[in-house]
Amino acid sequence: MKKIFYWSPYLSNVATIGNVFNSAYSLTKYDKKSFNVYILDVIGEWENKKKEIEENNLKHLRINKFNLKIKLPTSGFLRSRIYSIMIFIFNIVPLFSLLKKEKPDYLIIHLLTSIPLTLLLFFNFKTRFILRISGLPRLNIFRKILWKIISKKLFLVTCPSYETLEYLKKLKIFDNNKLVILYDPIINVSKIKKEINKKLDLPNQKNNYFLSIGRLTKQKNHKLLIDAFSLLDKNDNNCLYIIGEGEEKDKLLKKIKKLNLENKIFLLGFKENVYPYISASIAIISSSLWEDPGAVMIESAFCNKPIISSNCRNGPKEFLMHGKAGYLFENNDISSLKNNIEKMLQEDKRKNYLKIVNAKINSKKYTLFNHYKTLKSILN
Repeated sequence: MKKIFYWSPYLSNVATIGNVFNSAYSLTKYDKKSFNVYILDVIGEWENKKKEIEENNLKHLRINKFNLKIKLPTSGFLRSRIYSIMIFIFNIVPLFSLLKKEKPDYLIIHLLTSIPLTLLLFFNFKTRFILRISGLPRLNIFRKILWKIISKKLFLVTCPSYETLEYLKKLKIFDNNKLVILYDPIINVSKIKKEINKKLDLPNQKNNYFLSIGRLTKQKNHKLLIDAFSLLDKNDNNCLYIIGEGEEKDKLLKKIKKLNLENKIFLLGFKENVYPYISASIAIISSSLWEDPGAVMIESAFCNKPIISSNCRNGPKEFLMHGKAGYLFENNDISSLKNNIEKMLQEDKRKNYLKIVNAKINSKKYTLFNHYKTLKSILN
């Protein structure tokens, strides 16, 4: 039986959290006799999911007893950097000790990768390190140098899209034979079927609404979405709901008020279960400046919803088949977004239906089972 450790300390609610859990769960769901799977809890971030982890035949392993997560706010660039440094200081030695003691067959690395990669740089382990690229790589000088130096000692680097794989090939940081495609395990079919029909919790019930889901950050570019929505016909019955929390919440609320859109655009905050909101919507809009490929887009495609997405790096145009499976607008272009919203509303039902079908077919590549099949072949 292979021992698998998942490393993914997180600072806030991001899509990677669900992907880490689903990836680990897929191994035990489809082949629990072959894999002994642990999710490493670095700063207490997985404590509230401990019960769910254990119920799904996974193991929850704390690295140390110090619960750093409750000690410091994480919002803001400077605070998040200070937080990351503190996590590094408090966990590099405990992780080293754990790897030497437990000798897992594989360590799958998702977030805050500098800690395990620094250890790999200076020490030799029997454990094989797999670097999971989560989202478009943000390559500062430190990360690029570290990746280049460490590339020979890594077992594999998995990419969530072909566009990201080709991007990394061009950078020539890793050997091409170490780069593989591993689609994110976004679609848990049984979970979606269970949760999609639950009751909506809407403070301002509207029958015709567009939906955007994502943290209220610069990356998600909700500012552009609000500006574009202000240009639409104000006499129609359509409105916009935005699900998510983040540091730009106050700015977005002020913009909505300034544009007199309080009766058209509503911030709903974080929702644990987004599927009923997706199901009842007209369409899903992603205005992100970058994605890879975009979990909400894929979940919405599986739920048979039209998708309007920015043509950003890396992944949306690949998933939406360059417009055959959804509506692509030019990245950060307000006119292009407005025009595509109007196009979706006016388009012939047959054309819209074909886009929905193509997207649904594509979404099935991101099921837990397909992820498991690929991951199992990697681990074997």
